[in-house]
Amino acid sequence: MSDPDDASAKDRDVIQSIERGFAVLLAFDAELPTPTLAELAARTELSRPAVRRILITLQKLGYVAATGSRWSLTPRVLTIGQHYAASHGIVEVAQPHLTRLAERTGESASLAQLDGADVIYVARVQVRRVLSLNVDVGSRVPAYATSMGRVLAAHADADAVATIIDAGMPPLTPWTVTDPVEFRDRLHETRRAGYAVVDSELEDGFLSAAVPVRDASGDVVAALAYSTARGRHNAADLAESVVPIMLESAAEISKDLAGLPERTRQLRVRARDGFF
Repeated sequence: MSDPDDASAKDRDVIQSIERGFAVLLAFDAELPTPTLAELAARTELSRPAVRRILITLQKLGYVAATGSRWSLTPRVLTIGQHYAASHGIVEVAQPHLTRLAERTGESASLAQLDGADVIYVARVQVRRVLSLNVDVGSRVPAYATSMGRVLAAHADADAVATIIDAGMPPLTPWTVTDPVEFRDRLHETRRAGYAVVDSELEDGFLSAAVPVRDASGDVVAALAYSTARGRHNAADLAESVVPIMLESAAEISKDLAGLPERTRQLRVRARDGFF
């Protein structure tokens, strides 16, 4: 476990104004796309004067715009994600493999990484919409209730698993695993099997499978995921017919990653809705 003294030292080095600035940026979402200053203050639990100063700064930098009393994000915020993709070769390497996986299976394919108690989609080829929520690059979903989260947590250290459990595991459906002991058992099964299949734990009828993607040293750096609806497939079908294809794709991504440091590339970022 981490040393409390080390944690206190790190906290002293945190620049609070930057922390608050990101809190304001992240307060914009589908439920609050054009908030007022008062709404942002309520959501971030910051004072109105503090939020006002942050908004004015972000406006000067070009990340937000004001229309009357309401604020909105500008397209410039997308460049933050673009810089991530440009500095992480795995996104470019994985994209054609995701496309081929989607073509072979007829379902959506994704690449995700662990961030605290959540997994974040870092690349995706969407064939058809399965979840009721809108899932795209940058979307976050709880790690404990997803196949991607199971794979990533199964190969993470004890602190990462504790973070997921300590964040809470409320039942999202009647089938969600919420008991920490059972959750750890599922992680053990995932490590042993080399993949995870999760049925209706995030959303009723949502069925997904995930396999690990490893770097040149053998460390798991991402999860390759496949998603579908239970009406079209079942868990046994995924394990038998889809997981082998996914393992092939993950191995190909890992092979390409191994050669990544040996060449210089200019990333070409482009949006993809799928292969249709």
